[in-house]
Amino acid sequence: MCGRYRLETPLDGLKAWLKPWLIDDDRGWLAHYAPRPLIRPGEPVLTLRHEHGRSRTAHMLWGLLPGWVKDPSAGPRPINARAETLAEKASFRGPWRHHRCLLPADGFYEKGQQVQQLETPLFWLAGLWDRWIGADGSEVETCCVITTRPNALITPLHGRMPVIIPAGLEEVWLEPGDGHHRRALEPMLEPWSSDGWQCRREGQLNLF
Repeated sequence: MCGRYRLETPLDGLKAWLKPWLIDDDRGWLAHYAPRPLIRPGEPVLTLRHEHGRSRTAHMLWGLLPGWVKDPSAGPRPINARAETLAEKASFRGPWRHHRCLLPADGFYEKGQQVQQLETPLFWLAGLWDRWIGADGSEVETCCVITTRPNALITPLHGRMPVIIPAGLEEVWLEPGDGHHRRALEPMLEPWSSDGWQCRREGQLNLF
């Protein structure tokens, strides 16, 4: 699973990474951006999503609340979705078809180890998002991280790991598409190569 990650990249580096998708309206959250060495479920997270004909950044809560839920206070709020059952589970079927997203990260945690890339700090966690609308018109946008089988690097730590979407394939991943398009995305859900990645002991953070 992926239950803790980090986004500690300085603002200039994050802006350069997100430049193709930033618009004037993003100046608000950029002014308040602070690097975060530890991001937990239930907290607001930065995402990239496709809506209204274009991809752009958004903030959501980590823990998926399906749009069809009647009572938002009842039931689980999954933080992860298994890649193998995206098209089967009621909570994930709709988002898998229409609401895929990406979460920028520069590390994630498993069993006290921080997993990170060696050359390019930032990478994309694959995710799903949804929008819950209350009877009073209130809206809550939430997301979860997609997980897959572990590669050789993660196997000693955990039986699952997050799906990573390579840089350059953002729009391919985010585009709603049809059934043929989703089938073309399935290879991205496979375990990624451990080449160019490392684990290191993280002894300074309280991960709980």
